[in-house]
Amino acid sequence: MDKGKNVKILQGLAGLYPNAKPELKFSSPYELLVAVILSAQCTDARVNKVTEVLFKEYNTPEKMLSLSQAELERYIFACGFYRNKAAHILSASRDIMEKFNGEVPATLEDLQTLAGVGRKTANVVYAVAFGGDAIAVDTHVFRVSNRLGLAQGNTPEKVEKALMQAIPKSEWSKAHHYLIYHGRRVCKSQRPDCENCTLKKLCDFYNK
Repeated sequence: MDKGKNVKILQGLAGLYPNAKPELKFSSPYELLVAVILSAQCTDARVNKVTEVLFKEYNTPEKMLSLSQAELERYIFACGFYRNKAAHILSASRDIMEKFNGEVPATLEDLQTLAGVGRKTANVVYAVAFGGDAIAVDTHVFRVSNRLGLAQGNTPEKVEKALMQAIPKSEWSKAHHYLIYHGRRVCKSQRPDCENCTLKKLCDFYNK
């Protein structure tokens, strides 16, 4: 691990995206949880359009559980994978009501016990809603970390562990947003804009 290079990469990302923050719109930990579940393989912009309608009536686990799976599917159809996502949202909502008195749990361990909530979703909610130190590895974080050489790994779990070693704990949550912003704006999946990337001199992918 090249700590000096890692520091330069993080400083470069921080300079590019000083105001990086979640692009999902939410007003409570529960709304964030639902939005993150919906965001799997879907753009934040589309999720925000769907939740703008959904959350007007169904923005608590209790209210969400008044919907049948078929009814919820109609609300979230535009987000794709709507059957699985509806099932996950309802399962998590049921667990929140039955195990946590209707409140989204505030620890990473408890979040991961919710039905339908994986590690990535738990990390996002823990970091964003509760100010915890966590790095959620989505497709952008996975791709950019590997390309830059900030963290190597062939699974999200391996990249997460490598990032936790490469980045100071207090910076984990910020770095997560930096990497997402860079993946969406510059280091895109199919056509990375390497020529205009200010980090190219530090990037393993560019310098191969």
